[in-house]
Amino acid sequence: MKIFSPLYAKVMLWSKHKHAHYYLYITAFVESIFWPIPVDIMLAPMALAKPKLAWRFALGATIFSVLGGGVGYYIGHALYDPVVVPFIEFMSYQGKMEVAQDWFTKWGIMVIFIASFTPIPFKVFTITAGVMSMAFLPFILTALVGRGLRFFLVSGLMVMGGEKMEAKLSKYIDNLGWATILIVIIAYFILKY
Repeated sequence: MKIFSPLYAKVMLWSKHKHAHYYLYITAFVESIFWPIPVDIMLAPMALAKPKLAWRFALGATIFSVLGGGVGYYIGHALYDPVVVPFIEFMSYQGKMEVAQDWFTKWGIMVIFIASFTPIPFKVFTITAGVMSMAFLPFILTALVGRGLRFFLVSGLMVMGGEKMEAKLSKYIDNLGWATILIVIIAYFILKY
């Protein structure tokens, strides 16, 4: 079933819009607080569509993602009872929060690097860092390194791959989309149980 091909075509079209970089930066900011869609979904096609601006897109996504992470930290630190607890209960994220707190206890600041570089939801760890009163400056610096590595890697791969990469993505986008959904479902059940 070809659901992802038309979506990919739309994203590629939107990535060429003159205001696309603003949407990217807004997405990077809110993704670090609550937004469920990863920044890479916008960054990759934008880097493909405008390779000369790919590094600027990666830098902007990094800066705004870390700024959003700072807001997430503040929410966890200062607004835990009135905002975080009701949200966790509403979303049934109690287990995820416990796992995040356990990871912080075991690995400390490395958790921020792992969450900022990998597809693990960064927002959970920005808020948890605030809840656990992690030192703010190391949090920001680690997030800056992790997010920067991730976004510059995505942009770099798109620039290096160029038109060949775009052709491969368009050819296999449906398979990749379904594989991603399957991985998310498996990860959900692993984390839940």
